[in-house]
Amino acid sequence: MSAPIGGQAVLEGVMMRSPSAWAVAVRKPDGEIAGVNNEVSSILTRHRWMRLPVIRGVFALGEALAIGFRALAISASYAAQEEGEDGKPGAEITRGQLLFAFALAIGFVLLVFKVGPALITDRLPVGDSAGFVVVEGIIRVAIFVVYLGLISLLPDLRRVFQYHAAEHKAINAYEAGQELRPDLVQRFSLLHVRCGTAFLLYVMVVAIFVFAFFGRPAWYWLIATRILLLPVIAGIAYEIIRFAGNHRESGVLRIFLYPGLALQRLTTREPTLDQIEVSISALTEVLRLEGAEQAEMQPQHDPERVREVDIMA
Repeated sequence: MSAPIGGQAVLEGVMMRSPSAWAVAVRKPDGEIAGVNNEVSSILTRHRWMRLPVIRGVFALGEALAIGFRALAISASYAAQEEGEDGKPGAEITRGQLLFAFALAIGFVLLVFKVGPALITDRLPVGDSAGFVVVEGIIRVAIFVVYLGLISLLPDLRRVFQYHAAEHKAINAYEAGQELRPDLVQRFSLLHVRCGTAFLLYVMVVAIFVFAFFGRPAWYWLIATRILLLPVIAGIAYEIIRFAGNHRESGVLRIFLYPGLALQRLTTREPTLDQIEVSISALTEVLRLEGAEQAEMQPQHDPERVREVDIMA
């Protein structure tokens, strides 16, 4: 059984992750591909209770965010290395600047997609609690889809969306057992069932069912529940996308997952062969590291290790 691989588009590059390693490949301004890799020491492999359903999703997503942040910082540094008049690299983006941007992004997501829809619905003439939760969910999904539609029109994001698709194509080719060659990888789909875009949609749908248990509380409890219950909702959504990844060949399941797959059309664009080359570079490096790790630990192999450390594509 092949190791589960997930990834993320970064600035002019792609990050790929396996259960025991991650690697990021970036196209530098001079056209060369630069790469950075590191081992993963997942907390999920050290504590069995953390591998319980839903709970494991919270920790896995936390680790994915931490690795994704590091990969983004690396890609931003390479992207900023344009030579100045003295032939030296230009100013790099600092970790503090990235942390500030990350904090703003988290605050924006909570305000626009969690708290905002709840407060908007609270002002509408919705009578019963069930209707309130459903209307809130519809508003939340509508805002999310409109937001993705608007940012998909931005020219500056087109290359990020192309690398997003290049990541999907490389993983699809790998999972199909195809040789990782740009011209062959290009033929594969730019959609994937474990995509983060689909995951966010599942989070919003799951939220409808979770919030149904709380009805229509006072406005301050309304805000509190929308923020504090996010880890629980994300953990449930993680189980859905994990199950989908393990049963991606099921035709019946793909019918239910179709909205998440269709939504990826807004966050992917057909990549060039050069961009696919970058994604293949990151993938082959992480597979090399994963293979070396598995070879070293072969005598004490834990059969649950690969199954429990799963990440999104």
